[in-house]
Amino acid sequence: MNINRSTLIIALVAVLALAVLFIGQGRMEQAPQAANSDQLVPHFEVDPFWPQPLPNQWLLGRTIGVAVDARDHVYIVHRDSPDMFMSQELGLDRGVASCCTAAPPILEFDPDGNLVNAWGGPVENGDYEWPESNHGIEVAANGDVWIGGNGSTDSHILVFTREGDYIRTIGEPGNLPDSNSTAHFSRVAEIAIDAANNEAWIADGYGNRRVVVLDASTGEFKNFWGAYGNQPDDEADNTYIPGEPLPQQFRPPVHCAEPSADELIYVCDRGADRIQVFQRDGTFVKEGLVAPATLSGSTWDISFSHDPEQEFIYLADGSNMLVHVLDRDSLEVLYTFGDGGRQPGLFFGTHSIVTDSAGDVYTTETYEGKRVQKFLHRGMIPLGDIRPGAPWPTTEIN
Repeated sequence: MNINRSTLIIALVAVLALAVLFIGQGRMEQAPQAANSDQLVPHFEVDPFWPQPLPNQWLLGRTIGVAVDARDHVYIVHRDSPDMFMSQELGLDRGVASCCTAAPPILEFDPDGNLVNAWGGPVENGDYEWPESNHGIEVAANGDVWIGGNGSTDSHILVFTREGDYIRTIGEPGNLPDSNSTAHFSRVAEIAIDAANNEAWIADGYGNRRVVVLDASTGEFKNFWGAYGNQPDDEADNTYIPGEPLPQQFRPPVHCAEPSADELIYVCDRGADRIQVFQRDGTFVKEGLVAPATLSGSTWDISFSHDPEQEFIYLADGSNMLVHVLDRDSLEVLYTFGDGGRQPGLFFGTHSIVTDSAGDVYTTETYEGKRVQKFLHRGMIPLGDIRPGAPWPTTEIN
């Protein structure tokens, strides 16, 4: 059969156009283990215009935390030292070009994506020690903003008002790992505040191998534990080999500790590709593996769906560059959305995730991703109606 060159070119252009449309919506894949195609699951669509452009020719660095307050204002925390930006992107600082400069570390957006506040960073002769590498953010019910840090000697948590006024330091700065300390942390990854019980849950973290619960009013240590509820042991072997017995200690980074409405605690043991679930006293309940061949870690951060039962878990996976949607009860992956890339709906280093009161989802990206994205909740559809992922079109080159 003879096909002329013009026909081939037109066909190829059509295929590529469909691929671009596919990218814009974010690629969705149905996991092979998801059996019930009639189960209703949430459906999302990326909002490519959220947030609005930043003022002052600001740029974001590696965006490593996101939180939502009671007003559905979205807070992000990002980081980068000046030498992490290309020189032409620091024209305002270096006097060589008109654009750009790094935004302050903490930014607050309203629901429409407008920037309403920006603050934070080191201060000379101040009352607090800003983290060497700020990491993770949470907003308490009263509006206080909590941040951690995963620099080499970041062993404390800082608390500010929503306007950026310093309130207090929890833990002693400048300490090395000690997973049994009640005086300091080691490289805190994430913070979650349970307003109903006035407790703060700490994923502690990059240096230590534990979950810590604090009194949210005073910062007092109340309890801590390691994997399976074990006493943390910084010297124990925590090697993770896919297909082999799982380690009995957390394998840093312990990247999230999130309380659910029914008073369970979900922990991201990122280094072992698993989520472990506990009762509030540290009693182990169950665990689930996600993409267990991901040696760089698949379980980066979680958020729950906004329905009263919190039926679903949204799991940020920065290694595989996507978001997994799990059934919360079984910890079964139902489907995924996103893929590696820079277009709206795709990810580079999916790092943190949160859900607002409308059920919309926000993600941040680290490494060279350097952004926050919003995914609009578009209702519930049967799992079987989610378009399975398809291979990208390829062209043989002779």
